[in-house]
Amino acid sequence: MIQNESNNNPRAIIIQKLYSYKINKDAPIVFPRHRYKKYIKDVVTGTIERDELIKNFAESKLGDYINNKKTELIVKIIILAALYEFMFMHKIPIKVVINEYLKASSLFIGEKQKKFLNAILDKASKICRVADI
Repeated sequence: MIQNESNNNPRAIIIQKLYSYKINKDAPIVFPRHRYKKYIKDVVTGTIERDELIKNFAESKLGDYINNKKTELIVKIIILAALYEFMFMHKIPIKVVINEYLKASSLFIGEKQKKFLNAILDKASKICRVADI
């Protein structure tokens, strides 16, 4: 059941693609047929291409909340992908981005980490898109 959910949820696929990229940067990223293939591809490639910019934003604005040594890679990846959407995909409402990443994160992390992720995404959304709130 979880495998089927992760194959259907576009943000779960985004998280998986970014995680595999972080583990092996030389491996090609293959985007299977999916109803939201263009969206998935845009977020994955956009997050990778703007990695430095997104990380700089995260360190300068959220550095007090994210400990690079203690925060797990999967949580960092979810934060980076969500930050990409906050910063560059303005047509998607903030609440949708947060809710969808929290729903997808349930497939990868525990409840305590999910609460941490919710707090970080909420904080980041208020900084990234002040006008949308």
